[in-house]
Amino acid sequence: MSAETASRTESRGILDRLRASPFLSDLLSNRLALVGIILISLMVIIAIYARLFLDVEALLRTQLGENPTLAAPSAEFPFGTDRQARDIFPRVLYGAWLAMLYGTITVGLSTVLGIGLGTLAAYYGDVTDNVIMRTMDILLAFPSLLLALAIVSIFPDELGLWRAVLALTLVYIPRFARVIRGAALTVLEDEFVDATIALGARDTRVLFRHLFPNTLAPITVQSTLNFGLAIIDIAALSFLGFGATAGTPSWGLMLSNGVRFGLLTGQWWWSLFPGLFLAVTVLGFNLLGDGMRDALDPRMREAID
Repeated sequence: MSAETASRTESRGILDRLRASPFLSDLLSNRLALVGIILISLMVIIAIYARLFLDVEALLRTQLGENPTLAAPSAEFPFGTDRQARDIFPRVLYGAWLAMLYGTITVGLSTVLGIGLGTLAAYYGDVTDNVIMRTMDILLAFPSLLLALAIVSIFPDELGLWRAVLALTLVYIPRFARVIRGAALTVLEDEFVDATIALGARDTRVLFRHLFPNTLAPITVQSTLNFGLAIIDIAALSFLGFGATAGTPSWGLMLSNGVRFGLLTGQWWWSLFPGLFLAVTVLGFNLLGDGMRDALDPRMREAID
């Protein structure tokens, strides 16, 4: 058998397994989840386009004298202009890149750290479990945004959106730790784990070969739902002045400037379009997360049926 034929056979086998997957079948049969996938894909395409083809320096600097100030939406300026005569349309598009970039970093960091802490707490139990989970409980006792504001104020303003990323990462870790701990405790009750330990398997093998792969489902759902939450929380911190620095084309900062300087004076477009893009993005992740949860949880499927 030639290498090309073997490659085709392997690709066909992967496609057949994907088609036979109950998870994908249930997910793709969920119309709301499909809407979420479409919305997210659209925002990802916009974000990549903005990163590759838009001039960041031109978006940051003032364009007074080049463009009209506070111009209403028109054929030349589809989303209008702001007080600095900057075209809002490309700034909103670039805001999609910033939202996806910093949202991914926030969710990625909090997921990895939460998985590590939750898995250790479940596997070792006793003192380790008490120390880790009581710390998580203390963090969960505070309202999320209030805790994020307290943490973000520690970091210097020069960090910009990275302040929001660091603060929200610390805020989200307890959520992932609790989810992964609960899932890990369920897996640890299975006989195959006891058999693996009895055969002398090392802790690292039990954790990475048996425990972690069997807890991916709830973590995947939690990460997807938290992605939308991270994007809106980053925007909220920027809106309150604790995220993006002045001039940054962040949706939250554009919303803040639009409400402060434009909304009450009739320049509705300044805040409408960033808010619309933010809402659509968060809606996409929420719809996809709900669809994944329904597809991965048999009890949820039974309840729906």
